[in-house]
Amino acid sequence: MRALVTGAGRGIGANIARELARDGWEVVVAARTRDQLDAVAQETGGRAVALDVTDRAAVERAVGEARPLDLLVANAGISSHGGGATWELDPADWWRTFEVNVLGVHLCCRAVIPGMLERGSGRIVITGSGSAYLPNQRSTAYPSSKAAVCRYGETLNTELAGRIPVFFFSPGLVQTDLTSGMPDDAPWTPPELAPRLVAALASGRYDALAGRYLHAEHDDIDDLLGRIDQVREGDLNAIRLRR
Repeated sequence: MRALVTGAGRGIGANIARELARDGWEVVVAARTRDQLDAVAQETGGRAVALDVTDRAAVERAVGEARPLDLLVANAGISSHGGGATWELDPADWWRTFEVNVLGVHLCCRAVIPGMLERGSGRIVITGSGSAYLPNQRSTAYPSSKAAVCRYGETLNTELAGRIPVFFFSPGLVQTDLTSGMPDDAPWTPPELAPRLVAALASGRYDALAGRYLHAEHDDIDDLLGRIDQVREGDLNAIRLRR
């Protein structure tokens, strides 16, 4: 079993790679910073690929070299560059968040899907965020991009129904470089929960929940497994307009 994990040089992505390796996966780790990648690859016994997920040619080359892939974990993501009000940000910096968080996911998905379809197997897991729906967000680029990528994952799963399960999930509020501006007493999520959830989704036991919003902290994986029918019948774990 071979997995490609993007944004795997540090933080959540690196921990996902470690968890998958412990589960017996051969892991290809990808990110922009090569020295961090090499360390994770050495630790997991996998391979490192320096990759900018917004570069279509680079993504297609990396996926081609990593094939056959049984699992894509599209985890690479950034927050807005700089601070200040939305209307004061450089539009290029604002848009860069969408390029990485949405276009990067799309480029990786479109690169792996043909091979998975040809072999008749494979899974995709996308790192989303609670920012996709939580109220009172204080910036526009990051929550908007995560709302887009969650909807992308849900819709892509519908398009691939019965062929490739597509999952998207929130890792919770994990202490990483991306959340370094948060206060020390924030309601932090244990860092091991997101990797455990991804490993569970990779197992195939949760395929009936593909296309649903899952949360690493709020959805206990053992409890979730026993509630699959309830979730589907009640249309739970879904971002919906309720009137």
